[in-house]
Amino acid sequence: MSGPPFSPIAAGIVSHPSVDPAASPRVLVVEDEAKTRESIAEALRLEGWTVGEAGHGREMLALLEAQTFDLVILDWMLPGRDGLELLQHVRNRGAQTPVLMLTARGGVDDRVVGLESGADDYVVKPFAIAELVARCRALLRRPTLHTGDLLRCGDLQLDTRARIAVRAGEEILLSPREVDVLEYLLRYQGQIVTREMLERDVWKQVQRFTSLDNVIDVQIMRLRRKIDGEGATKLIHTLRGVGYRLGDEI
Repeated sequence: MSGPPFSPIAAGIVSHPSVDPAASPRVLVVEDEAKTRESIAEALRLEGWTVGEAGHGREMLALLEAQTFDLVILDWMLPGRDGLELLQHVRNRGAQTPVLMLTARGGVDDRVVGLESGADDYVVKPFAIAELVARCRALLRRPTLHTGDLLRCGDLQLDTRARIAVRAGEEILLSPREVDVLEYLLRYQGQIVTREMLERDVWKQVQRFTSLDNVIDVQIMRLRRKIDGEGATKLIHTLRGVGYRLGDEI
């Protein structure tokens, strides 16, 4: 991260001494550049959060094995096993801890690779500390990934066994495909879902003989019209060039 040394006062960040450490979020910062890692850790501690630090992959994995964290901030370009490989490793072991990726790669293709590998969000270097903290707060507010029969997001719920969707107490009539898409968005609520993910996991098209982008866009449009009716809080959001996200506005 380039630029002058981090100053919490200049960044507009103040401490919260009244926060109970036992109840504060636990965040692991994995970054090999010591000054960047220390600046991030200092900013998060001023939020009243408990922060662990790791400078390489082995240290990260050891800390995740020994402790529980609510969020991991992970640099992509680490020595040895890079952040992407480490991310895939922990996801393959079933870990659902939200991961915020730090990367100098700002291209859409790179972002999609990171998100499809299991990242929940990303921040491109160089970045503003205030934005990083805001994105951390958003991820910490995200509901835990659901695996049961009844999925919820705000006043929206879906009974996956009966395949019935209800919002604000009113049943929503959905087509079978719309139910499939809604279930997928609910299971990954708060995370970015790309068209490629929907194509692979909902439409079950492993090889892209024909692009389904237009089909998926139309399906999302119809689903949004039914879920986010007039006057309702918008839950389905489009991130141009990246994909979709179900949840509150960030």
